[in-house]
Amino acid sequence: MKTVLVSALLLLPAAALAGSNFDGTWKTRLNSMKVTGKPDTFALQDGMYTCSSCVPEIKVKADGTDQKVSGHPYYDTIAVKVVSPTSIEVTEKKNGKLLNRSVYTLAADGKSFSGTFHDHSGAQEATGTFTEKRVAAAPAGAHAISGSWQPDQLGEGNDALRTVRYRMTDEQMSMQWNGQSYEAKFDGQEYPVKNDPGGTKVSLKRVDANTVEETDHRDGKVTDKIHMAAAADGKTIEVTDKDMLHDQVTTYTLEKQP
Repeated sequence: MKTVLVSALLLLPAAALAGSNFDGTWKTRLNSMKVTGKPDTFALQDGMYTCSSCVPEIKVKADGTDQKVSGHPYYDTIAVKVVSPTSIEVTEKKNGKLLNRSVYTLAADGKSFSGTFHDHSGAQEATGTFTEKRVAAAPAGAHAISGSWQPDQLGEGNDALRTVRYRMTDEQMSMQWNGQSYEAKFDGQEYPVKNDPGGTKVSLKRVDANTVEETDHRDGKVTDKIHMAAAADGKTIEVTDKDMLHDQVTTYTLEKQP
């Protein structure tokens, strides 16, 4: 039996024995993240919160209570509360369950704001901090946090946010992130992301041994086109995520973990 097993292993392709440069556990390098494209635009004025860069646009009372919205895959209510003259809190829920709470605080010079978030879309709470730079002033009479903002940097992120696992063969690829996962073949078909509150489906294309293109779908629409390129030494993956709905492009580097 031992001889038969050894013979069978010798017949396997070399790539199957060696594994893929995608295989393993990865963490986002915090200072690598960059966002280009359309800015985030929102205003809080006369007791109303309007997010014109949201898709679809949001316009609700800013009284701290849950306000119903539609067309957003990860929340069906949003609550906007004024914390101070320079800070607001935004809470998003779906089916009554808290999915995200963020606080935006304006810098003293008014040229940027810092944000903190607590995301509950996965198995564990994902937390982080970020900054955005002002590209357009607030409307006259609006809360100081209002205006147009270009996402700048991801300052902090816990392991639940930053850690992802991949495994790839010639035929398929699997992904695991914070309780969400997919296993998809390189056949162009759509495969569900398990435990994703937004109901995302993915289709994959294997460009070559070190390059994969992922297309995300929700409700029959393409939402993201993601290009993943593993380095030849297997130490990093360069990711480019084109957000088709918000017309933004996010790039970042994943680093291989021991």
